[in-house]
Amino acid sequence: MTTFVDRVELHVAAGNGGHGCASVHREKFKPLGGPDGGNGGHGGDVILVVDQSVTTLIDYHHKPHRSATNGKPGEGGNRSGKDGQDLILPVPDGTVIQDKAGNVLADLVGHGTSYIAAQGGRGGLGNAALSSARRKAPGFALLGVPGDLQDIVLELKTVADVALVGYPSAGKSSLISVLSAAKPKIADYPFTTLVPNLGVVTAGSSVYTIADVPGLIPGASQGKGLGLEFLRHVERCSVLVHVLDTATLESERDPLSDLDIIEEELKQYGGLDNRPRIVVLNKIDVPDGKDLAEMVRPDLEARGYRVFEVSAVAHLGLKELSFALAEMVGAARAAKPKEEATRIVIRPKAVDEAGFTVTLEEDGLFRVRGEKPERWVRQTDFNNDEAVGYLADRLNRLGVEEALMKAGARSGDGVAIGPEDNAVVFDWEPTVMAGAEMLGRRGEDHRFDAPRPATQRRRDKQAERDEAAQEFEGFEPF
Repeated sequence: MTTFVDRVELHVAAGNGGHGCASVHREKFKPLGGPDGGNGGHGGDVILVVDQSVTTLIDYHHKPHRSATNGKPGEGGNRSGKDGQDLILPVPDGTVIQDKAGNVLADLVGHGTSYIAAQGGRGGLGNAALSSARRKAPGFALLGVPGDLQDIVLELKTVADVALVGYPSAGKSSLISVLSAAKPKIADYPFTTLVPNLGVVTAGSSVYTIADVPGLIPGASQGKGLGLEFLRHVERCSVLVHVLDTATLESERDPLSDLDIIEEELKQYGGLDNRPRIVVLNKIDVPDGKDLAEMVRPDLEARGYRVFEVSAVAHLGLKELSFALAEMVGAARAAKPKEEATRIVIRPKAVDEAGFTVTLEEDGLFRVRGEKPERWVRQTDFNNDEAVGYLADRLNRLGVEEALMKAGARSGDGVAIGPEDNAVVFDWEPTVMAGAEMLGRRGEDHRFDAPRPATQRRRDKQAERDEAAQEFEGFEPF
């Protein structure tokens, strides 16, 4: 049964925003007391958070579809809907988040760091929020915006200071078991280690982590054996330790050829040339192993390696090795520049863009693409003429109609707003003024035309400012 998973594809869905409410306040002797429809609640986000108690992605391997809750719709009496609950997904330290094309979205390192994988949809405004001096009693509300749907890839890269690399059965698991409190599976057959093992080593006042990476064989960087699946766990380590078997029973192998093969695989994988390396000649408790270690040590030192002769079984040479590793880890930490614990890739939008594009397609259809126009279309109830008129006003103020004219659109031409699989298509009729404004104060009631007291005038002014701020929406967090 699978117990360790370090790469999964996750399908996340944020919550949809709740619909706004169109309501009119009514009470005795005041049948039309003004709009009082509340706003819809925002949908919940899907958030990935680093949790030190989580060491594998196996939960998402078995349940790859995760969803946050939707926002509740608004109600009359100026009651806003409840926001949807965020979905918190714990991930191991060192998780890299990518899109399906392989682009890195975030690299999460450090307990508590987080990334919003899917943004919840906005709640729709109720008619109370849409009212203004020009539109005193809107007979419509905005619909909630659907939440994001994302397909992402989670890839775990072990966070450790030291990585033990070498052939299967070279003694890496035995070595980590005596240097730390880790208890990996140990046996005398190849590929005993099927998952990376982590241990914490204390050498004097220094404390560092050490990882036992599953055994590598020739061709590992191209996917042979287990190497390709676990070479990624070497990437974050500051020091590489070649564990060489000096008592191998295979006649065609020797420590120098093993070292050359593993170095070639690391080179093919890439990105590890600058990591300091040392060599550990293991199993010197075996008489032939001790003789072979003494024979190859001069050649290894001539190549520039620091060499340590140890025996994990007999506990020989371990103290010198642990303090040497502590020294190298300390030097690597001191040389490493200070940076944020997590890396999130942000792709800001250009500030001088109009916010939308108009393109003429081969079939003669004009397609409008942009965050605001597409969101406004999703918020519109097309069964309500007032809501359609309000949409037309917003698009006109944004400059969509002017852009269509410049692109060569004429009366009766087809215009689509949104992507091909989910667009609103209509026949365009150019106007000087659009929608509700052309129809003369649509959404008003003549019974509201009486002189307004000073308090009401101040409220109307504030409502106009609020509406302008809602239209601007220019600086939103990523």
